[in-house]
Amino acid sequence: MSQRKPLAERILKSYILQTIAKKTFIIWVVVTLSFVIVRGLPGNPVDIMVMNLMDSQGISEEEARTRAASLLRLDLDAPLHEQYLDFLGNLLRGDLGDSYVLARGKAVAEIVFQRLPWTLFSVGTSLLLSFTIGMFLGMLAAYRRGSWFDQLLTNLSAMIGAVPNTLWAIILVLLLGVVWKVVPLNLMRGSVSPGVKAGFSLEFIGDVLKHWFVPGMVYVLTTLGGWMLAMRSSTVSVLGEDYVTVARARGLPDLRIITAYVGRNASLPLVTALAISIGFLLGGSTVIEFIFVYQGVGLLMSQAIAKRDYPVMQGILLVTTITVILSTAIADLLYGWLDPRIRIRGGEES
Repeated sequence: MSQRKPLAERILKSYILQTIAKKTFIIWVVVTLSFVIVRGLPGNPVDIMVMNLMDSQGISEEEARTRAASLLRLDLDAPLHEQYLDFLGNLLRGDLGDSYVLARGKAVAEIVFQRLPWTLFSVGTSLLLSFTIGMFLGMLAAYRRGSWFDQLLTNLSAMIGAVPNTLWAIILVLLLGVVWKVVPLNLMRGSVSPGVKAGFSLEFIGDVLKHWFVPGMVYVLTTLGGWMLAMRSSTVSVLGEDYVTVARARGLPDLRIITAYVGRNASLPLVTALAISIGFLLGGSTVIEFIFVYQGVGLLMSQAIAKRDYPVMQGILLVTTITVILSTAIADLLYGWLDPRIRIRGGEES
């Protein structure tokens, strides 16, 4: 006889709510660690900020500490636990402090979120492109495993993936910009041409795509091989399952088998890896954006490190880390949606 569980118990056992609770706890841990690290690094970044303000503006130590406290939105003379509570309160309001070098007095949140769309566009577009192509080629290689086509794709993917992204960036700049002169060198610098107004116009969209092309190809080349090899391995594993053999014995068309049986099950680990990769690539875009002077979060991070702009560094660290954690949460939820077997059922129980 079925018996309905109490509502509170079903809510507590909800797969989605458990995932959100876990990720919220991880975000709190990361935020706490970032607070401790900034104040516990050798050389004390807060004191270095005070010294930089004294040297650059010729002010007294007392005034420099007052300005540093204002930029960090903290009372530096308060006990550590009070600073921590103030820090959490400011974060909940979206206040990450002010920049004191890159854009003196400007809110860090405003600076970061001005650059974030460029990185999300370049990384997201490239990742989706490489993911789609990689899944398609990987499935083809699996269906023709052992053939010359399979060996060619497998070896080519391994070779392309072994080359670092920095080297690919240099190779593409030399080939496309210098040797073949397919892409003008000015389109390999920045995210948009000077004088082009932002908006939903063909001129702006076309110019953005032209500036994205070369750094985007670097992202595609460095991730395509991994997606293809992963999809090939997953597809080969699924093709050996009994339910695929039964489907073929029933005379189902190959297209039906690919879409309903093979494709969905083979793509499970790749879909979750895609969500995770979005978060990690956001933090790993620093080198590529620095090479191409692409105005994203990665370039901002390298500039903040060079100028020792600690509020900006801390803000980017927090945003990037939270993005990674949220992407893993999305991956968990996607996996639960694609594979209901892993969900924690909170419904009726017989």
